[in-house]
Amino acid sequence: MTHLTYIQQAPSSFKLNQTLIADPPRRDEQALAQPELYSHLESQAEAVAPTQDPLTARDRRIIGEIIQVEPESVRTIWIEGGITVWVQLVGGGRLPFHRNWFATRVAEVKATLPETPRERNERLSDELETACIIFGLYHGEIDWLSFSTKLYRDGHFVGFVGCNQEGWYSRPRQYGVNRVAGSAKDVIASLGVRATVAA
Repeated sequence: MTHLTYIQQAPSSFKLNQTLIADPPRRDEQALAQPELYSHLESQAEAVAPTQDPLTARDRRIIGEIIQVEPESVRTIWIEGGITVWVQLVGGGRLPFHRNWFATRVAEVKATLPETPRERNERLSDELETACIIFGLYHGEIDWLSFSTKLYRDGHFVGFVGCNQEGWYSRPRQYGVNRVAGSAKDVIASLGVRATVAA
């Protein structure tokens, strides 16, 4: 009876008594550099054209009230496919809501959420700025507590204007009777100022 023995030969690259050190895992240099490039491009884009936050502090308060989180944790919001409202949170994570349900909740919360003094001042300031442009006026420093200021045209004093619980008011002198109206434009017109005509 014959007995066969098979012997495997070592490959020619095999070196006896030589310590082999495994190559460390290779890193894909491009994969490592890509996040750095994106970060650099993002910072450059922000420096050239800073992105404006589409949400106001009031928007964040409303959304925070709806989804029961702190307003500061809301990063942004968008509508996808005309059906789903997505809320992106600062710490990561997104929450989907049906558009109609979300719109209904926004209306409910807006009706019950009081305006903060800062929000009120911002709203009144915007209205005053718009009215001043119409009449070719500019105003002095605004007293934010009482929301009142002096109006000027071509360096000449025109009158006082402000807003209180009664609404917008104006008067041509420091002391006197306030003329009350429903808008900044109307109280400025009550001072006898005419709107500027575009050339």
